[in-house]
Amino acid sequence: TAIVDGADYIDLEMDIAGSVPRYGDTQRIVSYHNMEETPANLEEIHHQISQLDPDVIKIVTMANNPMDNVKALRLSRNSEIPTIAFCMGEMGVTSRILAGRCGAPFTYAAFGDDRKIAPGMLTLQQLINDYQYDSINSNTVILGVIGDPVAHSFSPRVHNACLREQKMDMLYLPFRVPPEYLESFIRHSSELGIRGLSVTIPHKEKVLKYVTSLDDQAAGIRAVNTLLFKSSSVQGFNTDCSAAIEVLTAAVNDHDPEHTATLKGAKVLILGAGGVARAIAFGLKRAGAVVTLAARDYRQSDTLANSLDCQSIDWTGRANHPHQILINCTPVGMHPKLDETPFDSDWFNRKAIVFDTIYNPEQTLFIKQAREASCYTVTGVDMFVRQAAKQFKIFTSKDPNLETIRYEVKRATSAARY
Repeated sequence: TAIVDGADYIDLEMDIAGSVPRYGDTQRIVSYHNMEETPANLEEIHHQISQLDPDVIKIVTMANNPMDNVKALRLSRNSEIPTIAFCMGEMGVTSRILAGRCGAPFTYAAFGDDRKIAPGMLTLQQLINDYQYDSINSNTVILGVIGDPVAHSFSPRVHNACLREQKMDMLYLPFRVPPEYLESFIRHSSELGIRGLSVTIPHKEKVLKYVTSLDDQAAGIRAVNTLLFKSSSVQGFNTDCSAAIEVLTAAVNDHDPEHTATLKGAKVLILGAGGVARAIAFGLKRAGAVVTLAARDYRQSDTLANSLDCQSIDWTGRANHPHQILINCTPVGMHPKLDETPFDSDWFNRKAIVFDTIYNPEQTLFIKQAREASCYTVTGVDMFVRQAAKQFKIFTSKDPNLETIRYEVKRATSAARY
């Protein structure tokens, strides 16, 4: 009936396309869907569809690993018949966005969140406003963030806003990459057109084995949060360290009435012993601070302390340990567990500088209680803004507008939409 009524396109599943004759000017999209997996014989399926008189071939499969995106996009890029090939699911989101870059005549989106009909489907607003889909072309340079999970990351919003502001033909995407697929993803990054990647949990240390060179801080910390691909080399950087030290240096100076104080000799207590704690402790030691680590897992904090030539104490001793600067590098208090804190309200030293590396929410319970205790407070947004700006400079060789980054983070964490 749609064909007789003159529809521009009709979508026919491949198992019935052969029984529906061509009529009038209606173009035929012949499609294959697999809600379970991305089969190994995609090329064979594509060939079978090409025998069914299609104007457009559509192949949509479930991504069970990030490399399924590469397989699907390769079909669009190499086919003589216009082909729309992308993957469903969280790991398939990027192939929906990059379909046009690889030659697909169009992609699919929902009118709104309540109209999504497949896992991983984006809304029309997201494709157009967040990812500038209509502006993507074969020369568009791809940036992104890799992690597992990665859907919560603010980095795509922040970096894409900065790229739009500077009118650069570049796009920043989220790539969910489970640890077992990290090596293959790095190896195939060039096929996706990737120039640079932000690296988040759990890959900051694991990615070291795939890097050909490291900057001074990444080499000392033994953790990477930024990758830059140049021809056959993969360069690794760490922007967490310098961003945190800049924030703390400004806080120490601002906290001092004479504005002459430095981090040298400052007594610092760090809560946590993960990647962020390692980066900040490394930077503080270089600045001459006296650093002490406290974590729930004493063995982890003691191992880290020994590697950085600083002290560690038992987690229960954090309440009474003397300090001038207190830093939370644990995830305690992060969204959605807003009523948790790693430090009781009556333990705060009112003369201390208190820094929380969490940026969602910005006003954690830890920060609120420190402020109530008359401490000088620094939020994780300050560190996030600086490290994101440093990553942007590595990716593009240009300085972003810091206020644009701050605005996008605030907008992302705000309960109100604006």
